[in-house]
Amino acid sequence: MRLLVVGKLSGQMSVAVKMVMDTGAKVSHVEGCQQALDALRKGQGADLLMVDYELDIAGLIASCDLEHIHITVVACGVNPDPRKAAQAITAGAKEFIPLPPDAELIAAVLAAVADDRRPLVTQDPAMQQVLKLADQVAGSDASILITGKSGVGKEVMARYLHEKSKRAQKPFISVNCAAIPDNLLESELFGHEKGAFTGAMARRIGKFEEADGGTLLLDEISEMDARLQAKLLRALQERVIDRVGGAKPVPVNIRVLATSNRNLSVAVKEGTFREDLLYRLNVINLALPPLRERPADIMALSEFFAKKYSEANGIALKPLSNEARRRLQAHNWPGNVRELENAMHRAVLLSAGSEIDAEAIRLPDGKPLNVEAPIGLDYVGRAAQAAESAARTFVGSTVAQVEQVLILDTLSHCLGNRTHAANILGISIRTLRNKLKEYSDAGVPVPAPQSGANAA
Repeated sequence: MRLLVVGKLSGQMSVAVKMVMDTGAKVSHVEGCQQALDALRKGQGADLLMVDYELDIAGLIASCDLEHIHITVVACGVNPDPRKAAQAITAGAKEFIPLPPDAELIAAVLAAVADDRRPLVTQDPAMQQVLKLADQVAGSDASILITGKSGVGKEVMARYLHEKSKRAQKPFISVNCAAIPDNLLESELFGHEKGAFTGAMARRIGKFEEADGGTLLLDEISEMDARLQAKLLRALQERVIDRVGGAKPVPVNIRVLATSNRNLSVAVKEGTFREDLLYRLNVINLALPPLRERPADIMALSEFFAKKYSEANGIALKPLSNEARRRLQAHNWPGNVRELENAMHRAVLLSAGSEIDAEAIRLPDGKPLNVEAPIGLDYVGRAAQAAESAARTFVGSTVAQVEQVLILDTLSHCLGNRTHAANILGISIRTLRNKLKEYSDAGVPVPAPQSGANAA
């Protein structure tokens, strides 16, 4: 997170700046709106402007709009006047932070814009395989396409790649191609020269130049306009960019990562995405599985988010009850990791006892999570639930009997798929096959591999 503070550093503003820096954000400061505009033009980029509401916020936002500078603004003020705060919001500020500052409010505002400190949390074998490939290619300069459903953690993976790369000490710049209107995105990416269009009062450095030496993430690239796709392709091939209205190519030294929640091969067939650009971006494809196909990650992430939001809200960390764990595992998580994070944030706030119980695990509308597996839940999720259910019936059995029931029940719910069953059980495929041969030789029926699609 890069924050540009605009206003005089009074005592309370200085306290707010220190709180922001304590979150790990990079903070720079200017005293007036014109200096802020100059800094943005020169590529001294920021993800967020925090502006004193005594300044001309409306004029600053209007100037940014005229010069195609896309940035979020929050207002702040000492002993806030409600009328001025309302005027700042009306002018286009997204939030208002009263000073003296509240640490939780500042943290929440920053988290709403970008969460640079989110680590990549995973324990599931399916995700571990993706992570292994990511580690192999992180040190290269190859373009990488990160694909997966919305909310699976594509940007988290992109930041992980940057931090593992030889460019880790250089900038990581992210541009959400879906969030920026087409008429602004070209200038946002490539910058512009003075006079390139009405309102271009000075040269402006774009994200390609801001990221020089580092990594540029093109988030949701499938939403990029076809004309811009052609310009992007040239930039990737030639390692030069053309500012809007510029006559001279500008060399850039960056590594490009891209994400998409759409199937770009289908987009190519539909004519909405360039095939040559797909080939250029897709040197390596990291396909992140949805959360329902990463059952071991559900609990790992639940515990991580419980700790995170307990600390953020000053609440003592509570363990998850057994029933809460069961409901978390049983839910289909159509919104993936993002949905789970929000559910755990609610659970931390709603939990009243010594544990986070099942009643605190709720959907946004207040309804409890599904107790039974929803219709259409994939066989991996059903197998994970079956394994947990079986574990509760093992009292009085020998270890060998427990192992046999667990293996065969899990395999049955995987529709015979050996690979998925081994992943859920946490054993190698070789060990699983040896066990199945042992059971078969003893006359115990074993589900055939052909009983499920993609059985191995």
